[in-house]
Amino acid sequence: MHLPNPARIDAAAVLAWYDRHARDLPWRIAPKDRAAGKHPDPYRVWLSEVMLQQTTVATVKSYFIRFTSLWPTVFDLAAAPLDSVLKEWAGLGYYARARNLHACAQAVVNAHDGVFPNTSEALQTLPGIGAYTSAAIAAICFDEPVAVLDGNLDRVLARYYALDVPVREAKDELRAALQASVPARAGDFAQAMMDLGATICAPRAAACLLCPIQPGCIATRQGDPTIYPIKPEKAERPVRKGHAFVMRDAQGDVYLQSRPAKGLLGGMTEVPGSDWGADLAEVAYPLAADWSHRGQVIHIFTHFRLELDVWSAEVKPETLDGGWWAEPAALKGEALPTLFRKVLAQAGLE
Repeated sequence: MHLPNPARIDAAAVLAWYDRHARDLPWRIAPKDRAAGKHPDPYRVWLSEVMLQQTTVATVKSYFIRFTSLWPTVFDLAAAPLDSVLKEWAGLGYYARARNLHACAQAVVNAHDGVFPNTSEALQTLPGIGAYTSAAIAAICFDEPVAVLDGNLDRVLARYYALDVPVREAKDELRAALQASVPARAGDFAQAMMDLGATICAPRAAACLLCPIQPGCIATRQGDPTIYPIKPEKAERPVRKGHAFVMRDAQGDVYLQSRPAKGLLGGMTEVPGSDWGADLAEVAYPLAADWSHRGQVIHIFTHFRLELDVWSAEVKPETLDGGWWAEPAALKGEALPTLFRKVLAQAGLE
C-alpha cells in the first residue's frame, strides 16, 4: 500500500474556494446558479469532456462554441453526417473520439430518447464513454457521489499525499482516497478539484498560499510540491517513416482521399502515401509524373514519431479515381488532420 492511511480532503474548504473562484467556462453552470436550481446540460458536459481528453481548455473553447452553434442538442449532432463532424473536429486530434462522439449521440437518441443516463454505470454502456467521462457527467450533472479523477487531479493528489511512486502505480488508491472525500455537492466538488489542478496546483508551479487544501498537503510541508508526481521511466518512442504524395492538376486543385474508417486517423482526409515502416522504403510513385521532393515532415503521435518525405507533381485528373479534387481555398474546410496539413504546407499549400 502506498497510501496506508490517506487523510480526507477538506471538501468544505474546497467548495468555499470554488464558490469564489470558479472558472467561467462555456459548458459550466456557475456555482451560484447551481445553488439557485439551474442544472447542467448533460449534452454540453459530455461534449466538453470528450473534447477535453488530451486537449487544453484554451483550445477546446472555440471548438465547443462552434459545435454547439452547429448542433445545439444531441438530436442535432446525431442527425449530422459523420463527415461534417470529422471536419469540425479537425485539429483536436485523436479522431476516434469524433467517431465515438457521433456514435454516442446516435445511441442516446435511438436507445434513450435523447436523454443521457443519470448514473456513471449506465453512462458507460454508451460508445466512447469510459470510467472517467462517465464519472464526470454523473457527478457534474446529477451529483452522483463518485470520484472524478483526471490528469490534473492525479497531480493534486500525488502532491497532497506526497506519493512516492508514479501515479499509474497507485491509481486505484488515489481514486479510493478521493472517493472518501466526495461531499453532497459532488458536481461542484469535482469541478473545484479540476480548477485547483488547472490554476493553483499547476504542473510547473504550485501557489500553495492560495490553495484551500494546503493545510493538509504533505508535499507543501516537505518544501517543494513540484517534485511530485514522480515521473515514470519513459520508453523510447519508435520511429516510422514513409512517403506522402501531393498531386495537383493544371488548375492547381489538390487530389485528396479518405483514410479507412478504422485505424489511426480513421475516416479523415489525406493525400495518398506509402505504408509507414521502421525503414524508409524506396519511393514508389502512385503514377508517372515529374515528381519533386519537397522535404520532410515530422509528426509526433502518442506512441511513435513519424517522418514523411513529401513529394509533389502536376498530374492529369483522369488518371486518378476513388478520391476528389479540392481547390486550395477549400482546403480549410476539409477534414484534414494536423499531419496532412503539415504535408500540404511543406508542398507549398495551406
